[in-house]
Amino acid sequence: MTTPIEQSAAAALVRAFVATGDSLGDRADLARFLREHRLATDGAIPITLADFDEAIALRDGMRAFLRRAAGQPGDPEALARGQRVLDGLRVTVRLEPPEDAAFSVLAPAVVDEVRRGLARLAGAWATVLATGEWRRIGL
Repeated sequence: MTTPIEQSAAAALVRAFVATGDSLGDRADLARFLREHRLATDGAIPITLADFDEAIALRDGMRAFLRRAAGQPGDPEALARGQRVLDGLRVTVRLEPPEDAAFSVLAPAVVDEVRRGLARLAGAWATVLATGEWRRIGL
């Protein structure tokens, strides 16, 4: 018998994001996801079509990486699009992260609410890559 391994908050967030599938079908769904996972504040979140496209590209890129790592086909175009989103996000490293920094010591260095949420997802992704926990994120 094996002992189940508890997922970190970062891994749970990444898993929830890549598993959204059809439930992340429009801008309202993205706003709901960002709020439910405390990646954005309550209230109105102005989400442009470009913001939504970036979120989908990031999700699909993460999913393609995880699929490929699991021995399944991973779409190289999805990986490239996801990487372009990550390349455009600004994050900073905190010398002393706040106690509620559940995902990583990386913090968003952007003002826009949606991009701040995507930057927090990027921080969670960096955490699961650095710890190797990505190997245990099932799809």
